[in-house]
Amino acid sequence: MNLSDTVEAKSEEHNPPPTQDRVISLDDLNCGNCFDILKKKGFKDEVEKLTENGLTPSTVLDTTTEELEQCGISRPAINVLKDISEGLYTCKIVNDPIHGHFEIHPLCVKIIDTQQFQRLRYLKQLGAKYYVYPGASHNRFEHSLGVCYLAGEFVSMLRKRQPELNISDNDILCVQIAGLCHDLGHGPFSHMFDDKFLPAARPGNKIKHEQLSVEMFDFLVESNKLSSTFEKYGLTEEDRDFIKEQIADPLQKSGRYHGTRASKKGFLYEIVSNKRNEIDVDKWDYFARDCHMLGFRNNFDHIRCMKCARVLSVDGELQICFRDKEVGNLYDMFHTRNTLQRLACQHRVGNIIEAMITEAMLEADKVTSIIPGKNGEHWKIWESVDDMEVYQKVTDDIFQQILWSNDKALEKSRKILLKIQNRELYKCVGQTRRSISEKLEDEKIKEELFTILRDNNSDLTREDIVTHSVTMDYGMRDQNPIEHVRFYGKKDPKKPFKIPRNEVSNFIPENFAEQLIEIYCKKKDGKSITQATEAFKKWISKYTVSGDNSKGSEHTVSTAGTSTANSPLQNVPNQEITSHLSYD
Repeated sequence: MNLSDTVEAKSEEHNPPPTQDRVISLDDLNCGNCFDILKKKGFKDEVEKLTENGLTPSTVLDTTTEELEQCGISRPAINVLKDISEGLYTCKIVNDPIHGHFEIHPLCVKIIDTQQFQRLRYLKQLGAKYYVYPGASHNRFEHSLGVCYLAGEFVSMLRKRQPELNISDNDILCVQIAGLCHDLGHGPFSHMFDDKFLPAARPGNKIKHEQLSVEMFDFLVESNKLSSTFEKYGLTEEDRDFIKEQIADPLQKSGRYHGTRASKKGFLYEIVSNKRNEIDVDKWDYFARDCHMLGFRNNFDHIRCMKCARVLSVDGELQICFRDKEVGNLYDMFHTRNTLQRLACQHRVGNIIEAMITEAMLEADKVTSIIPGKNGEHWKIWESVDDMEVYQKVTDDIFQQILWSNDKALEKSRKILLKIQNRELYKCVGQTRRSISEKLEDEKIKEELFTILRDNNSDLTREDIVTHSVTMDYGMRDQNPIEHVRFYGKKDPKKPFKIPRNEVSNFIPENFAEQLIEIYCKKKDGKSITQATEAFKKWISKYTVSGDNSKGSEHTVSTAGTSTANSPLQNVPNQEITSHLSYD
C-alpha cells in the first residue's frame, strides 16, 4: 500500500458510512447546496475539508477529481459530487398541461429515451374512443410521465411528514420508475387489446398488460444495457425487483403484501397501483387527464388527498390512511371513475368501433403474419406478446398497416377498417344492465339470441350478431372500495378506523357494480335491424318475466340509431352533458 492509499484509507475510516443510499434525488438537487447533500449522505468531515481548502458549494462542482483527492476527499464523496454534477445537467423539465412544470430524474430520462418507452407515444390512452371524442387524442406516453411525477410527489410528502418511516432516496426513485413504466405492456388501442382481442385470439390464456409491462421493463433494461446505469444511480437488482412488484401487484389473497419491501415498507406498494382499495396515483393522473381532454368536469382533488395522507399501523401492517374529513373527496374520486366509464370508456359507439377493429385484427391473423420479427420472419398479432422484441413493434399503427396494405389476403380486414373510416358502423340494437350476481357470459348471450333468431326464421346468422359485455364498477367489482380504507382523526392521528357508508351520506349508492350488455348487428338493412331488435326484446323479456333480471336492471332498445327508454347519459347533470364534444 502506497502513501496515498494509506491517506485515503484513514480518511474513509473517519467518515461513517452514508446514513442513506447513494441515490441523488430530485429533492437533493432542488436544495441547491451540494454541501448539504454531502452531509445528508454522511460526509460531514469531507465538507469541513472542502471548506478549509477554500471551496464553496458553487465552486466545488467545477473542481477536478485530482484536486479533490489532493484536498483529502475520499473516493465515495467524490462519486457523490459527480452524481450531483451530472444530475443538475441531465434531469429534464416537462411542461405538462395537467401538472404544470415538473422535473424528471436523470435515470428516468434514460428510460424515457429508449425505443420501448417511446412506443407509448403511439398508443391512445382511451383507445378507439378517439373516434367518438375528438379531444381524446392523448397517449400512454404523457400519462406515464404524469404518474411518475405524482408518485414522486406522494412518497416525498409522506417522507417529509413522517421521517420515522425511513423512506430512502432509493425508495422514492424506485416508486417513480414504477409509475413511469407501469403501462409499458399495453397493446394497440390500450385496453381493447387485452380485454377484447387477446381473449378472442387466445381463449383460456389470460394475459394482462401488467404482466406484459414487467416483461417489457426487463427487455428495456437488457436491450439498452441499462443495468450499469441503474447501479450508477444506486439501484440494485433487488431494487429492480421492487419496481416490477409494484407494477405486477404483490397483494396476496390474505390482504398482505409480499415482496422486497413488504415487511417494513409495504405501504409503498399502495402508491402506483393500489390493489387494496384502488386509491393510487395512476388513477389520479388519468382522472385529471382524461377529464381535461374529454371536456368533462373533474371534482376530485388529488393534491388535497395527498396532503391528508398518513401511514399508520393497521393489523400489524403499515398502510396509507387518510384524514376522516377526506371521505367525501374519496367518494367523489370513485364517482369520477364511474362517470368516465359510463360516458367515455364504455361509450356505445366507441365499443362498436373497438369490436370492428378487433374483428379486423382477428381476420388478419387467420390469413397471414404481418408483424416483423427476427431474421426476416413475421409473426401474427396475437403471437407478438410472446417475445418483447416483436411486441415492441405493435402499436395503434396496426390499423393503418392493415388499411393500406396491398396484400390480397388482408382484403376482408381492410373492408372492415374502411367501414370505420366511412362511418358505416355496426348498429346497436339493444342495451341492458344486470346485477353482477347474475352475470352472463358473451357466448351464452350469443347462443340464446341465435336460438331466438332461428326460431323466428330469421335470415341472420351467428356471425351477424356481436355481443359486448363489461362489468361497470368502482374498481373492486361489487365491493365498496371505501370499506377497505382506514381513516384518522384530528384528536388522535395515530389511531386508524373505518367510516361506515351510512355515516357519510344517504346519497351514496348501495350497489357498486353492474354488468353492461350491448348487442350489435353487422347488417344495416331495415329487415335485419328489425329481426335483431325483436330477438333482443324477446331475449330480455325472458329474464324480466322469470325474475332473473328484477334487481333494478334496466334496458335500452335502439333501432337504426334511435334509442328509447334510458339514455346512456341518464343521470348526468345538464351542464355536464352539454360540455361534451361527442361525434356519434
